[in-house]
Amino acid sequence: MPGKHRRLTALFGLLGLILWSPPSALAGETLKLEMPIHCTPGQDCWIVNYVDTDPSKAVSDYTCGKASYDGHKGIDIAIRDAARMRKGVPVYASAAGIVRGARSTMKDIDVTRNGGRQSVAKKECGNGVLIDNGNGWTTQYCHMLKGSIVVRRDDTVATGQRLGLIGLSGLTQFPHIHLQVKYKGRIVDPFIGIEGKNGCGVGKSPLWSAAALAAMPYRPTAIYNAGFASAAPNPHFARGGLYAEKFLLDTAPAMALWADMFWIKAGDKMTFLMTGPKGHTVISHAASLKKTQARRFAFAGVRRKGKTWQKGTYTGRISLIRPATGETFSVLRTIDVN
Repeated sequence: MPGKHRRLTALFGLLGLILWSPPSALAGETLKLEMPIHCTPGQDCWIVNYVDTDPSKAVSDYTCGKASYDGHKGIDIAIRDAARMRKGVPVYASAAGIVRGARSTMKDIDVTRNGGRQSVAKKECGNGVLIDNGNGWTTQYCHMLKGSIVVRRDDTVATGQRLGLIGLSGLTQFPHIHLQVKYKGRIVDPFIGIEGKNGCGVGKSPLWSAAALAAMPYRPTAIYNAGFASAAPNPHFARGGLYAEKFLLDTAPAMALWADMFWIKAGDKMTFLMTGPKGHTVISHAASLKKTQARRFAFAGVRRKGKTWQKGTYTGRISLIRPATGETFSVLRTIDVN
């Protein structure tokens, strides 16, 4: 084969339908992983979905929680929105190895706005990299940005070496990196390790390094994005990063406070409170959420009653209260009206 063809991007297809089945432990053949992106979970990235460790139709993550979906085989680390994606968020090799496959030609688009699952059949991973880490281990990185991948088949990569950028390609609805780990063809949850699940929580021999594990506490519920809008906000616009204004005009027809959230639960209470420049209440709204959802967009707003809004700084607080556990999740945002 001509030399230039030896470096063609290798297409790798369907992620597979392999259900969780912990492999037998083999001494001396374990893998140690670092985080695939440099971020602080809960601040500028969020672990949204974990490996589904339940082989039945039920769902269970490594803590015996439900932050996954049936048959999910990897760890999903999300960034805030498509605007952050466009600025470039590097993906790094979690472990050293040899590149066995790479693809960088698929467009970045929410799959629900691109023909659905059939539009990415056999290419669900989107743009990505498959690395052979030796001793039966492989790591796969999915949903990367079109044209961003900087490694090719047969390249040798070191731990921490840049592979490309987070994207929105393949079977996904939000920009994130999907990291999937296998040992001899079987899925391994890096929070549990090769010994398999024993109770609820981190396994006896997790694959993550001590630093990586400490950086990723289990916090699937989050108000990960929020802001203001001058009309009823559209979730697609918000997720595209189009509500990033630092000020609103005093003639805006309305004022709204919006939030995007991961893993809300039935029974959670949500509150929106906006106060004006002099501390007066502009919006006060509360509602109980009726169903558990992996992702939810919500907002509260009010129309302008006078000729103009009062000029100055407006403050918005959005809170998610979980009566079952006493937990509270909240964010504070401000915007200037002039």
